[in-house]
Amino acid sequence: MKKQEIRYKLKIKRRYFQGVRRDFCDDVIAENFMAAYGHFDSFLLYSAIGDEAKTSIIAEKLLKLGKSVFFPRVEGENIVPVLCGQMKKGAFGILEPVGQAYTDKIDVTVVPLLAVNERGFRVGYGKGFYDRYLKTAQTKSVGLGYSFQLDEFEEDEWDEPLDEFICEKGVFKFGRE
Repeated sequence: MKKQEIRYKLKIKRRYFQGVRRDFCDDVIAENFMAAYGHFDSFLLYSAIGDEAKTSIIAEKLLKLGKSVFFPRVEGENIVPVLCGQMKKGAFGILEPVGQAYTDKIDVTVVPLLAVNERGFRVGYGKGFYDRYLKTAQTKSVGLGYSFQLDEFEEDEWDEPLDEFICEKGVFKFGRE
């Protein structure tokens, strides 16, 4: 299946995945994430929009543990991590942090997705921000989503694979350590 078809199909599936079941899954995803990665020190989380898997639960738990939490800010064709704090609407109407870009290593980067295949490649929104970031960042890359977002498609040569995918059914590892 082509990426455009996957994007269309999964956007519809996510839109209709609402209510108590979705809230339950978001809680389980946060629990799975904390069990797998809570021992790390620094995290880059995306600001969830619309019907993406929530990151706010994870951010809250990490901050309570005194962890360093960053969010991405779009600068030109790239994203840069900025320490969690004051947020304002940025590119594409997504909340972005205000402040100095962080240039040191981040332990875990949580990546949004519409779909992920069994080889760890993801379908995003088509702008390539996370692929460009992951190409040079020395970080563990973790996709966050719901189990129905596991789908099959052919990746492109510029796609950067994820190390793992976390959903309500657990942690899926793609053999990259």
